[in-house]
Formats: sequence, C-alpha cells, structure tokens
Amino acid sequence: MARTNSKLTPMQRLEAIRRELLRADEVSIDDLAGRFDVSGMTVRRDLELLESRGDVIRTHGGAALARRLTFEFSFRDRQNTNSRQKSQIARRAAGYIRDGQVVILDTGTTTLEIARQVIGLRNVTVITTSLAIVSALQFATGVRIVLLGGFLRGGSPDLHGPLTERNVETFRADVAFMGADAVDLDGNTYADDLQVINLDRKMAANAAQVVVVADSSKFGRNGMCKVFSPEDYDSIISDSGIDKDIQKRFAKRGIRVDVATEKSGCEQQ
Repeated sequence: MARTNSKLTPMQRLEAIRRELLRADEVSIDDLAGRFDVSGMTVRRDLELLESRGDVIRTHGGAALARRLTFEFSFRDRQNTNSRQKSQIARRAAGYIRDGQVVILDTGTTTLEIARQVIGLRNVTVITTSLAIVSALQFATGVRIVLLGGFLRGGSPDLHGPLTERNVETFRADVAFMGADAVDLDGNTYADDLQVINLDRKMAANAAQVVVVADSSKFGRNGMCKVFSPEDYDSIISDSGIDKDIQKRFAKRGIRVDVATEKSGCEQQ
C-alpha cells in the first residue's frame, strides 16, 4: 500500500479508506496507519464510523468490504460516466416539461439528471421507481413525488416487480422519459436487465408523450433485451456527440432526434 505524502482531512481520509477497500477488499489497521501517517487509534475510530454507516465489516486487525460500499461506488461511477453529455440531455429534457404536468422518470443516471432540472417548476408530479430520484427531489417545493412500490432490484436503487407494474397502470402522465442501455441503427432501444422490460413498456403505454434519453455512447449498439421500437416513442434526446450519419439514417426513417448542445440547447432532426 503506497504511503500518502500529504496530510488528509478526516473526511478525505475516510474517502481514501473506502476507495482502498474497493480496490483490495480487506485492509489492516497497521497498513492504513502507515499510509496516512496517523495512529492506530485514529484508524480504529475511522473504521468504527465506516462500520456504523454500513460501508465496512470489522475484522481482526482491520476491516473488509461491505456490499453497500461496492454498490455506492458502482452507482457513482455510472453517474460520472459521460456526465457532461447527460447534463446536456437533462437541460434539453426540462424544456419538454410544463408547470402542472405529470412526468414519468425511468430509473437511471440520465433521468436522475432530469429530476434535478425539475426543481424550481411548480405543481409538477413526478412518478418514478428510482430511490435516487426520490432522494434528489424530496425537498423540492412545487414537486409532488409518487414512488411506485415493489421489490428492490439487486444492484440498483430502484423498485420493480408485479406490484410496481400494477401500480403504474393506475396513473396517466403527460410525458415519460425513458432511458436506454443501447440504441441500434434502426432506432430500437435495449435494456441489459430482463426485469425492467415489462415495467418500461407499461410506463410508456401510460404516457401521452414518450421521450427516449440516451447519451451518444449508446448508439449503434445492441443490448440483451429489446424494449422499444421507433413506433413506441415520439422522439430521442441525445447529446452533441451523436454521429451525424446516425442522425441522417434516423431522419430518413422518420425518427425524430433532438440533439442537445451546450450553447443552443438543441438541434432538431
């Protein structure tokens, strides 16, 4: 374990311990004390705090990785991937939403960015299965949140299952923003998790307008499970990195692509 040259604040040291656990699965108190140039007692207090948060499991002379920590970093990494592009998409998507409307937000890091753009609107109802979106909006005045019940999906902070699917059929939305793990050259969208397909389709079926949101890295690819054909949605919002040839191909097939840019906000095909 490499020694850290500069002194870290307590919060920085906790984060460094968490990252070291993610890399090594298990660490010793002596190694951590040597790396951070602190006493063994200081490291023990750090590990006790991380244990109280559910991040680590204490072992004899050290600590081991808890599943919660693996999940947290995995979700954070997904958030950070193509974050600039997701922000472009989210700002453009916000332009589709009007005060007083009912909005469905699919689970995912792009729709989480859209949720943050909803803050500030008035009398908007957000229907979602995403615990992350609920967390982002819980203190937003003017936004009413409907969290669809169900089973917690392994590896993701969202709900799914028969109960969730029945609940979504109760509602009607003005617009649904649906994510995609991949979009092929014919405009079909895909998910990598079989558990979400029926739920995604029911969400779309209960919205007056369906908008697929996908960053440019998702295009020209296939996924494990097909979710939507172009006939199932009204438009796609992507970022300025989307290939021009793909845009032309989609335009010929009558697929509307709304390309968000940092300056103008959108270019439409």
